[in-house]
Amino acid sequence: MTDKLIDRNPDILGGTPVFSGTRVPVRILMEHLEAGDRLEEFLDDYPTVSREQAIELLERATAMLVSAAR
Repeated sequence: MTDKLIDRNPDILGGTPVFSGTRVPVRILMEHLEAGDRLEEFLDDYPTVSREQAIELLERATAMLVSAAR
């Protein structure tokens, strides 16, 4: 699966979903936030991920959770 935000390719980290154009797993963003890190800290640690990508991922996650709760 590939879209402008997430790439899942068996040749990249064994198919782990990553931010498109990077080798950064999307779960890493959630782990940083769960640990109490700010978004800026994540972006500093993973400069290949754009602020727009991170925000779009969070918006999608929020929309999925709200939709599932209905």
